[in-house]
Amino acid sequence: MTTRELWQNIMFYRGHDRMPVMHWCGWNETRQRWIREGLPENVSEHEYFKAVPLWSWVGVDLGLRPAFEHKVLEETEEYRIVRGGDGVVQQEWKNKSCIPHYIDFTLKTRADWPDFKKRLQPEPARIPQDLDRRIADAEAAGLPLVIGTASMMGWIRNWMGVVNMSYLMYDAPDVYADMVDTLAELTCWGIDQVVPKMKCKPDIGFGWEDICGKAGPLVSPQVFKRCVAPGYRKIRDKLEHYGIELLGIDSDGDVRPLVGPWLDAGVNVQFPVEIGTWNADPMQLRKQYGKDLRIIGGFNKLVLEKGPAAIDAEIERRLPIMKEGGFVLLPDHLITPGTSLENYKYYLDRVRNLRF
Repeated sequence: MTTRELWQNIMFYRGHDRMPVMHWCGWNETRQRWIREGLPENVSEHEYFKAVPLWSWVGVDLGLRPAFEHKVLEETEEYRIVRGGDGVVQQEWKNKSCIPHYIDFTLKTRADWPDFKKRLQPEPARIPQDLDRRIADAEAAGLPLVIGTASMMGWIRNWMGVVNMSYLMYDAPDVYADMVDTLAELTCWGIDQVVPKMKCKPDIGFGWEDICGKAGPLVSPQVFKRCVAPGYRKIRDKLEHYGIELLGIDSDGDVRPLVGPWLDAGVNVQFPVEIGTWNADPMQLRKQYGKDLRIIGGFNKLVLEKGPAAIDAEIERRLPIMKEGGFVLLPDHLITPGTSLENYKYYLDRVRNLRF
C-alpha cells in the first residue's frame, strides 16, 4: 500500500491499521543542531529518517504577476531592508530565523487595490512550461496529491499589514470581498488548467492562511461569512466539479472561532491545529464537528523537547482519534531547536511501530 492509499483510507474512514510516517521540517537552527548531533549534511532528511514528505504538490502560479521589483534599500551585517515582490518593505534578519519586521506597504487602502487586481488575472504565463512533467512526477511519487488553492485572507494580510487590512474590512467590506473573489476566480482558473491534464485526480485542494493568533482570528466570523465564505464556496464548487472532496487550510494560532464558518464554506481539513500556543484539542474539535472535519497535525511539537516518556504520553492521548480516522498525526508546526535528534528519531520510530 502506498502512502497515498493509506492517507486516503484514513481521510475517508475506509479502515487503516497504522499512521503514515511523515516528516515536514524544522527551523534552520533545528537542522544545525541535528547536524552537530549526527545528521549527515549530504543526505536528505527524508532519506535519513526513513519518512515521507506530506504530499506531492501541483498547480499554477497564483501570485502577483508581474511582481513588484525586488530592491535592497539598506543592508548591514545583521539585516537587510528590502522591498519585495509583494510590494512590502520589510527588515529581514540574516543570521537567525525570525518573522520579518514589516515597515511599509504598497497596498494600503481601497485606492491601491486596482493595481494589485491587475496583477491577479489569469494568463498563460502562470502555467509552468514543464507542467506535464510536474504532474507525472507528482503522480508517480505515491504521496497524497495536492492542488494549490491560494489564500483568501493571509495573502491580503501580507500585502496590506494587519492594521490596513483591519480598517479596510470595516470601512470598505465590498472592496475586501472583491479581493477575495479575485483570488478565488484565479484559483478556479488554475484548477481548470491542471486537473484535466492529470491521470489521477488530486486528493485535496490546499491553501494557506495563517490568519489566527493566540487571541483568535484576525478576520471576525461575521466578516468571514460576508466577505470570505463566498470565495471558498466558489473554490469548493470547482473542486467538486472534478470529484475532489477535500479542501484544506494551513492556519496557525487559535482557529476555533473560524472552524465552523470554514466548514460551512466547504473547508473540511485543518492543519496543523497548534497545541502549544493555545492548548488545542483535536478530539474536542472532532466531538464538536464530527467526522466532516479532518485534521492533519495535532501532536504538540514542544513535547518533542522533553524526551521519550512525554512523547509516549502525547501519542497515547491521541490514539482514539488516530484509530477513528480522519486524522493524520504530525507535529503541530516546525520542529523547534530544543528538540534533539535522538528525541525526534524516537518519535518517528514510535509512529512507525503503531498498529491499531
